[in-house]
Amino acid sequence: MIPESQIKEIKAALDKSENPLILFDDDPDGICSYLLLKRYMDKGKGVVVKSSPKLTEIYTRKIDEYRPDLVIILDKPEIEQEFVDKVNVPLIWIDHHSPQKLKGVKYYNPRVQDKDDKTPTTYWCYKIVNKDLWIAGIGTISDWTIPPFFKELKKEYPDLLKDTNDPGEILFDTDWGKICRIFAFLTKGKTSDVNKSMHILTQINSPYELLNQTTPKGKYLHQKAGKISKQYNQLLEQALKQKPKDKILLFVYPSTKNSFTGELSNELIHKFPDKIVIIGRQKGDEIRLSLRSSKVLLPPIMEKVFKQIQGYGGGHENACGANINQEDLNKFVELIKKEITS
Repeated sequence: MIPESQIKEIKAALDKSENPLILFDDDPDGICSYLLLKRYMDKGKGVVVKSSPKLTEIYTRKIDEYRPDLVIILDKPEIEQEFVDKVNVPLIWIDHHSPQKLKGVKYYNPRVQDKDDKTPTTYWCYKIVNKDLWIAGIGTISDWTIPPFFKELKKEYPDLLKDTNDPGEILFDTDWGKICRIFAFLTKGKTSDVNKSMHILTQINSPYELLNQTTPKGKYLHQKAGKISKQYNQLLEQALKQKPKDKILLFVYPSTKNSFTGELSNELIHKFPDKIVIIGRQKGDEIRLSLRSSKVLLPPIMEKVFKQIQGYGGGHENACGANINQEDLNKFVELIKKEITS
């Protein structure tokens, strides 16, 4: 866990800042982490970091553009040291992936104290601000975690949730899951459109606004997500036609406007929990992959695989991303088969 002393330390930094810049990952955990801090502070600027798991040096231009007095990074697995070196204001990094070591950054990660504590970044941001329970519930459950405050959440929204210890059941079998999906789809599209959606989300005060379109802002976001949902459902239909082979369900699709590899892999592992799901999106000569498994630890497999082919990958124990050359796809799959059968 992140100690209470560190929670207070982060909160003090937020309260002191007059012009914070928040850089956050483009998934519901990153979004909700941002929303919790932004709605609490009611100041500063948020910038979604799209496409790459690593925060690179190119984002230093945002520092030059906004001239913040504090930079906060949320839910990014990696940060280049070159980025940190060029930031001349206090830098806070809150994350829950494998612990990293960088100079010049105040780093908060529950896995530093307990390597098995993978509680999402959203939860820790909720601990900091202690408000907007529904947003905290969206972010944690979207990241496949039943939060410690689940009973409180279900008491407040009994019509949207169900009693279960399986995040997949909530995500795909309840109205709460529909709201989680709205958040996920609002990360798709042009960065300018995503940032507009994020700004509107800061003004949404209830999950019912999104689910039932009870306000103009909720209706706008619901309809925007609905358009993207149609693209997703077309790909899901194609993926469900694939026949798993040797415990692996593989589906690769050509580059489109939006990437749905994470969303597809999550839904398919829910439907096929005994398989390893590999979803790829081909972009040029590369294939960007999302892998899911309910039973096999993926990072050790990724480490062995990338000693034999070019590329990179990593992530959580049961959810990883990877990037490989198109020509190495078959070998990539065969190496994984070898590892799970050896």
